Amino acid sequence: MGAYILRRLLLVIPTLVGIMVVNFTLTQFVPGGPIEQIIAQMEGGGDVFEGISGGGGGELLDGGSSDYIGVRGLPPGFIAQLEKEFGFDKPPLERFLSMMWNYVRFDFGQSYFRSISVFDLVMEKMPVSITLGLWTTLIAYAISIPLGIKKAVRDGTKFDTWTSGAIIIGYAIPGFLFAILLIVLFAGGSYFRIFPLRGLTSSNFEELSMLGKIGDYFWHIALPVLSMTIASFATLTLLTKNSFLDEIKKQYVLTAKAKGLGESTILYRHVFRNAMLIVISGFPALFISVFFGGSLIIETLFSLDGLGRLGYEAAVARDYPVVFGTLFAFSLMGLVVGILTDLTYMFIDPRIDFEARG
Repeated sequence: MGAYILRRLLLVIPTLVGIMVVNFTLTQFVPGGPIEQIIAQMEGGGDVFEGISGGGGGELLDGGSSDYIGVRGLPPGFIAQLEKEFGFDKPPLERFLSMMWNYVRFDFGQSYFRSISVFDLVMEKMPVSITLGLWTTLIAYAISIPLGIKKAVRDGTKFDTWTSGAIIIGYAIPGFLFAILLIVLFAGGSYFRIFPLRGLTSSNFEELSMLGKIGDYFWHIALPVLSMTIASFATLTLLTKNSFLDEIKKQYVLTAKAKGLGESTILYRHVFRNAMLIVISGFPALFISVFFGGSLIIETLFSLDGLGRLGYEAAVARDYPVVFGTLFAFSLMGLVVGILTDLTYMFIDPRIDFEARG
């Protein structure tokens, strides 16, 4: 076991380096870097991808002249100073090696456009993403596994048919559309104003009792978590059902029944650990996608400022320290979760021995 974990940990290093190399290389060919963003804003364009309004951009509407910096252009010395400040005066290889050396020491630098370090910025947004990612994943698995097992045991019955219909409808509805429906119905959109529409807690959160704080927290996260859970739970339920159906039809189950073992004993002592392997294998991808990228639209709809919005805004603004810092951190997290998933395999089914296979 120890040797296997050590090999997996050592494999994390080249995997991380490969991810960072690919993404760093791609950014070298993407137009509109941070320098261009600043120039476009200072010249009045607002964004590097927007044209400067007013015709030629270098002429005034009255035909006169002006000392406005957007009209006469930015001095080359100022642009060179910007490049030096952001480190773009160095060759790409030197910048990449310097960045990776800092990341090894968990020094993610400072945001180009915010007066805050990347680490502090991520920590500031982390509570929202932890809330959405953790509760969505836990609820999805808590619903999907028992429901999938029940559907497998009662395959072909009315219960299976009706629940399958509900699951298909849930899967077909995009999370953001379901979120809009919930807002319209329960968050003051057109009908009821039962749930709040902004933030993780109320403005008077610190004045509440402990039970009041817990209630206020769940009151705020109810709609966004429900919106994100709907599609995840549908997929996992069908995956669990099909996995259990495959195992139930195998010979060892028939043999166990012939020996007189009870249904619950067969189902949870023998079938469960075999059928759950395929369900657990999808946990890292689900957790990371929900935790980091899957919450962008939901965060926007419910006015939550989490890592999804942070990553999107950083990519649009070409805030590379934030982009690469979060990419490194979450890639590392995904790889570690993958190792934990393998350990979970071994916990569920002790017959699995990754070290022997290695």
